[in-house]
Amino acid sequence: MPALFLDRDGTINVDTGYPSKPVDIVLRPEMLPVIRTANLVGLPVIIVSNQSGIARGYFGWPEFATVNGRLLELLEAEGCQIDLVLACAYHSSGTGVLAVGDHPMRKPNPGMLLRASDLLKLDTGRSIIVGDKADDMEAGRRAGLVEGWQVGSRVNRKLGDGAFIARKLTTGNDHRRLCDFIARLGRG
Repeated sequence: MPALFLDRDGTINVDTGYPSKPVDIVLRPEMLPVIRTANLVGLPVIIVSNQSGIARGYFGWPEFATVNGRLLELLEAEGCQIDLVLACAYHSSGTGVLAVGDHPMRKPNPGMLLRASDLLKLDTGRSIIVGDKADDMEAGRRAGLVEGWQVGSRVNRKLGDGAFIARKLTTGNDHRRLCDFIARLGRG
C-alpha cells in the first residue's frame, strides 16, 4: 500500500523555529484537506521530522512529545488522522551522541521513510512526500518514492535520474491537484 509522508514544521504547521511549547503549534489550514483525503482513501499518513533542536539542546524529547501531542490533538479536531510519527534528532551542531551530521535517519537521507515502510509494509514506489525543504524532496527520492510536493516551491523539477518529480505546492490549485493525486493513489 502507498503512503503519504509529511514533514512537520513548515508543512503541517507554521514553522516558528524550534517549537518547544504546545502554544507554538499553529496548523497550516491548506494541509488539512490533503491529510483528510489520504485518510478517506485509506493511505497511511506518516510524519517524518528532523528535530535538530533536541541535538542542539534547545529542548528535549519530553518537550517534543508534548508539542507533537498538541499537533495531533489539533489535527484530530479537524478530522485528520496521523498513523505514525518518526523524528530524528541527530545534527552536526548537536552535542554528545546526537552530534552526527549525516545520520541515515536524518533527511535528506531516507532512513525515516524506509523505517516507516518496514513497519507498515508500504509500497514506497507508489508513495509521496510533502515537505517545505529540498532535503524532504531528496529523502523521498532516495527512498524510491514516486514524487514529492514542496511547499512554497514555484517550479516542478526532476531530481536525480529524472524518475522522481518534485512538484510545486504554492497555490490552492496546487493543493487541489495534490488531493486529486492522493485520491488516485488510494484507488490503486
